[in-house]
Amino acid sequence: MKTLLITGALVFSFSFTFSQKIKESEVPKTVTDAFNANFSGVKAKSWEKEKDGTYEADFDLNKIENSATFKADGTLIETETEIAIGELPKAVSDYLTKNYNGKKIKEAEKIVDAEGNVKYEVEIDNKDLLFDQQGNFIK
Repeated sequence: MKTLLITGALVFSFSFTFSQKIKESEVPKTVTDAFNANFSGVKAKSWEKEKDGTYEADFDLNKIENSATFKADGTLIETETEIAIGELPKAVSDYLTKNYNGKKIKEAEKIVDAEGNVKYEVEIDNKDLLFDQQGNFIK
């Protein structure tokens, strides 16, 4: 029983070390202004403050789930857009077929950083797999 309580406490504490949901009123004005400038007319569904001091907004754009991460000064770091599995590069699909054959893909996202570099993230078996723009496995 003691082990179960300790494990529960650790899981609970770790859930707050990576990010924490916050109210929009707790987001710096520089960040909300930057969000509004980059995504005019879009309303954030939720905000999170990351452990590293960045802020992430979750929102829908054209009925597609998106998120955007900003530094506290309002600098856009990256955007993530949910994509259909069929939109993944062939190299990603080939990698998944070879290494995760028969496993269900929970989610696929296209990540674009501030410099325009593209990566793909696939969630499978409760793991996030990261690929570069050409579909090469990163981690």
